[in-house]
Amino acid sequence: MSQTRVTASATVARPVDHVWAVLADHEGMSSWGPGITVRLEKPGAPERNGLGAVRRITAPGPAPAIVEEVTAFEPGRRLGYRALAGVPFKNYGGDVVLTPAGAGTRIDYTVTIDERVPLVEKGAAAAVARGLLTALVRASKK
Repeated sequence: MSQTRVTASATVARPVDHVWAVLADHEGMSSWGPGITVRLEKPGAPERNGLGAVRRITAPGPAPAIVEEVTAFEPGRRLGYRALAGVPFKNYGGDVVLTPAGAGTRIDYTVTIDERVPLVEKGAAAAVARGLLTALVRASKK
């Protein structure tokens, strides 16, 4: 089975350290959208929000909570994760890369999922990547 990878990108007029602080604060993701609650279920090592951390994201409504594990943690540069539960996609993962862009930060948010129905998965992955990027950009501007 092949994988679909979609990247959404934006530049925000905030320094990398600021955007990283927003991105790497799992519980702070609760401010990214109305009614979203994020709880750290298992701390990472050696950093609490780092590699191996498991976060539970709950949204209003009947959808199940999304449980994700941090799989890449390079402070100030990259955070990757994979879904353990709660998403309708097989082998869903995300990878966020931050790059200095003048006085601001370029954010590349990549979503990867297994491809079962190519056009459906590609469209869904693109929508997820754009939505998460938009939320991160909005949170970074605060």
